[in-house]
Amino acid sequence: MADENSTEAAAGDQQQGQQQFAMQRIYLKDLSFEAPMGVEAFKKQWKPQVNQELNTKTNRVDDDNYEVVLTLTITAKIDEETAFLTEIQQAGLFLVKGIEGQQLAQVLNTMCPQILFPYAREAVDNIVTKGSFPPLMLPPINFDALFAQAMAQAKANAGDGEQPTVN
Repeated sequence: MADENSTEAAAGDQQQGQQQFAMQRIYLKDLSFEAPMGVEAFKKQWKPQVNQELNTKTNRVDDDNYEVVLTLTITAKIDEETAFLTEIQQAGLFLVKGIEGQQLAQVLNTMCPQILFPYAREAVDNIVTKGSFPPLMLPPINFDALFAQAMAQAKANAGDGEQPTVN
């Protein structure tokens, strides 16, 4: 009997020390679309200059849950005039347990945005098409490379006396 209790306690301790990562929910937090040129955009030859801005933000909800928000801002210009502008905040709630420090930062800044990006890309394509513009298929993004670049920048800034920060 005493052996069973100690075995169960040891198994419980192992489970508490295990790393867990799970997506709890994915949701659209905000979406906007503007076509400031109106009908004039459709009278011009469609060879836009497309600019894409990307940002991620993390909010700790409780001990083991984090909200990660991927923000994409897409601007399409024709002859220096904005044909359309769309911004999306694709969010997710993620369970992250037993992961700390640098590994936690990497999970929140690479794995979570990689999960959110296809949803954001689909929503952008959908809203642009509903705005009567040609489909906009955003290229894949290497979040691991972006994170490595941000960490290298933070390290370089720390050498300059600035505090390192990672988006």
